[in-house]
Amino acid sequence: MQTLDWYYRRLKAMSAGEIAWRMRSSLRDRADRFLVGWRQQLRQPSAILNGDGGDEGAGFRVCDMAVGDRAWLNTDDGVDKRWYDSLLARAERIAEHRLELFELKDKHLGDPIVWNRDHKRGQDTPMVFCSSLDYRDVQEVGDCKYVWEPNRHHQLVVLGRAYRLSGDIRFANAVAEQLDSWLKQNPYGVGMNWRSDLELGIRLINWVWALDLIEESKAIDDQLRLRLLDSVSRHIWEIDRKYSRYSSVNNHLIGEATGVFVAASYFANLKKASRWRARSRQILCREILRQTFPDGGTMEQAIGYHFFVLQFFVIVGITARAAGQDIPESYWSRLEKMFEFLGVLSEGGDSLPLFGDCDDGYVLGLGHGPRSVREWLAVGAALFRRSDFKAWSGSYAEPVEWLLGKPGRQSFKAIPEPQNKTSTSRAFEDSGYYLLQHGEFDSPDRISVVFDCGPLGLQPLAAHGHAAALSFTLRAFGRDVLVDPGTYDYFSYPRWRGYFRSTRAHNTVVVDGRDQSEMLGPFLWGRRAKADCLSWQPTDVGGKVIGKHDGYMHLHDPVTHKRMLDLDGRDLVIRDDIIARGKHEIEVFFHLAEYCVVNSAGENRYLVDVGPGTITIELDPCLKVEEFKGSEDPICGWVSRGYHRKEASTTLVGRCTSKGNTCLVCRIEIGQLKQASK
Repeated sequence: MQTLDWYYRRLKAMSAGEIAWRMRSSLRDRADRFLVGWRQQLRQPSAILNGDGGDEGAGFRVCDMAVGDRAWLNTDDGVDKRWYDSLLARAERIAEHRLELFELKDKHLGDPIVWNRDHKRGQDTPMVFCSSLDYRDVQEVGDCKYVWEPNRHHQLVVLGRAYRLSGDIRFANAVAEQLDSWLKQNPYGVGMNWRSDLELGIRLINWVWALDLIEESKAIDDQLRLRLLDSVSRHIWEIDRKYSRYSSVNNHLIGEATGVFVAASYFANLKKASRWRARSRQILCREILRQTFPDGGTMEQAIGYHFFVLQFFVIVGITARAAGQDIPESYWSRLEKMFEFLGVLSEGGDSLPLFGDCDDGYVLGLGHGPRSVREWLAVGAALFRRSDFKAWSGSYAEPVEWLLGKPGRQSFKAIPEPQNKTSTSRAFEDSGYYLLQHGEFDSPDRISVVFDCGPLGLQPLAAHGHAAALSFTLRAFGRDVLVDPGTYDYFSYPRWRGYFRSTRAHNTVVVDGRDQSEMLGPFLWGRRAKADCLSWQPTDVGGKVIGKHDGYMHLHDPVTHKRMLDLDGRDLVIRDDIIARGKHEIEVFFHLAEYCVVNSAGENRYLVDVGPGTITIELDPCLKVEEFKGSEDPICGWVSRGYHRKEASTTLVGRCTSKGNTCLVCRIEIGQLKQASK
């Protein structure tokens, strides 16, 4: 539960216009509480559909969503056969109500599924008026992420895909069964599953895809069809009148508008569908430009959310084309830039840097791994017909088939192979990310350093940013070496939430034990460090970048931190200048990937076995070095690769006391690829 101090600080972050809007929203919610029972009554077709409503049994489809075909059902292609076997195995488990929820594997959710429950804690959520629920209060409602995840209905799309490939009616019937039980347990306006409009939006998208995939099965009878249409209409209406505004505008607004646009395009015979569609389209065309930089990076400064919103924008573009209502060229140009940003970041290895928050969110499960960056880069390649996108993807991927159908496959295959696969140093100056790299990006002998010299996050809250100015990651041998440790948690463990957002959880410098930016709440920042790039000098074998930030200028004796990274082939130099007058306690952090084996090789010198190769880290002789691995007091030495998943890893912390201006130089030597790994 939030404290009064939190509410006071949150109020201070609001404009007068936002305060007035929130007061009106509160009055609306009070009125809604009295009307919710009346709104739960099932409406007749004439009240939902345009015309006389007599075609409610004719089917859902109004536009062709291009959800794929059976082109590869009986093919001898080994890749397609692998997709087929994996998909059907997953669908069998889902039909038995066994799902994966973050770290929970093959979790049985009940028979029928209990939709209003945190299945990790075994805690049921109150079935009361939704706006009265505090989704942040774990004691009252459980961890909302575990409640909402199965209610996004990603699993229904998996079942629909399995039906389309196998023709097995059991999978279509499983979709109908889960939808029927969901509607029975989730009357309009009651419980956690009506609490967040983003959740409504994602659920609408998955309903559209699942229903279209099983349309020909006739598994949805007329009575269920009417109940679904009534609920779809309520979902859209609820989002449309409550779109996120002011400080709440971030990825939530994008997800809300995407859900409305997709559903109002597919169910185009709903009353007010054209108005809903036009308004959501306007929001999306505006927000893709407002929430991303011209270089393609997200203003939320969170790579996980960049990937999340990219999926929304792809789905909107495909839906618009299918419905004959294409969107402006500025939209497609920015989306292409978003793919390019993602592709360049992927060159260093299979994992992207974990800068900023990530909660494992995705929109549609259309492939083997719903958060597979390379699968979505294949979609980008087919959409924009770019050979570099194709090279980054590595190969054709199943989501292309489901999103773009046979034309997508043909488009992908027609793209020429790139002549040059060299990783070059790149600057995303708008986003504030600078990459020092060299080597072939499909070779295990490549090197990539990513330097974070950007803003904290999307204004005004910077909700998903981390206090990581001038931090960096290192990938070598195609693997993570020095990492951003990730996110781990939002609501259940406040102490861990604070750690993973803190400066000490990143490969940068901490002064006097303070964070560069001031945390006011789990998604709220006060005073914020401002980072600037002072010099950018790329070369064929890496290059040099220099940045500074002002996050410690508020101290009694103000401090400026300036950092230089210089990659020269296989040698990386990290120079930190602490510019001050007085005495300060300095800490320099090096967070290593969880599989790295670290051994001391002399004073302040460490050999790190990464697997395919070895690196040497040598810290400045002025530093006294301490190792942490899986420490809980203090928290240090952890990597989180997913929500509520963490592993112990080694963190090297060098400490010293500075007096006036101080220069610290650390060096990393990247060894050659082991012979056996070549």
